[in-house]
This record gives sequence, C-alpha cells and structure tokens, in this order.
Amino acid sequence: MRPKSQRPLFCVLSRSDYNSRFLSSELRRLEQLSSKPQKMVIPPPVKAQRITNYLKPYLLKMHFSNKYVSAQVIHTPTATVASAASSQEKALREAWNKGQQSTRDVAAAAKIGKLLGERLLLKDIPAVSVVYKKQQRYHGKVRAVIDSLREAGVKLL
Repeated sequence: MRPKSQRPLFCVLSRSDYNSRFLSSELRRLEQLSSKPQKMVIPPPVKAQRITNYLKPYLLKMHFSNKYVSAQVIHTPTATVASAASSQEKALREAWNKGQQSTRDVAAAAKIGKLLGERLLLKDIPAVSVVYKKQQRYHGKVRAVIDSLREAGVKLL
C-alpha cells in the first residue's frame, strides 16, 4: 500500500468496476430484503351471531343522579328500551313541585318503580331481571324501586 502522501486524491473507475463495487452491494441488500419471509396477515375474527336463547329477555337498569331517579327496562335480544320511567318527566315534576316533593329521595324512587311496573304490565312484560351496578346493593333507593315493581305485579328473575 502506498503511503498517504502518494495516494491519488481520486481514482477513475470504469463503469463495470463501479457497478461491481457499489451497485452489487445495493442489489444484494435489496435481494435480502425481498427474500425475507413476509409476515402472515391474519384476517380479523368473524363475530358470531348473538345467541339469545340463554339471555334473560328483559333487564332492569336503574340510575340515580344527585337530582333525579330513572329506571329503564331493556329488551336484550334487540338491545332496545322496552319501557322507562324517570323523575325528569314533565308531568311528574310538575305534580311533585306543586306538593314540594323531592325528585331524588327514596319516596321518589318508589313512585318511579310503581310507574314503571304499571307501564310494563300494559306492554305485557310480566318479568324482568335486575342488573346492579358495581357498588349498588339492595338498599335505599334501589330497594324502593325493586319493591314497588314487585308490588305493581312484575316478577323479578
């Protein structure tokens, strides 16, 4: 090898030398990339049809805010609301405001349960299943709604 001082600053390569030195390495790299096994694409799973044979047909869901009480019965096969009652309904609020009654206490919850029970019987829904939220217990407003539903003649599953 020549010492640094004697090396040429640049060298002229023929086209074939240039192709063999530089392009072949690029081609080799591209071949390696293309020869890598491709990742297998897995199609998303096909969602099975909803089986409603074992589902309870009607679910009672209750919601209690700081101001109102509401309860609704959901038809599970179609995921629609079969019937609902709330202390936000205009007729109920007007009646309660005249008598200065609260729309959020246990008595209001009992009235909502009674009203919902009557509406369910009018729609020929004889029984419902109760769904409790995480921290709900059979106590207070929940108990008032459920007991008044029972008194109205609706069976609980």
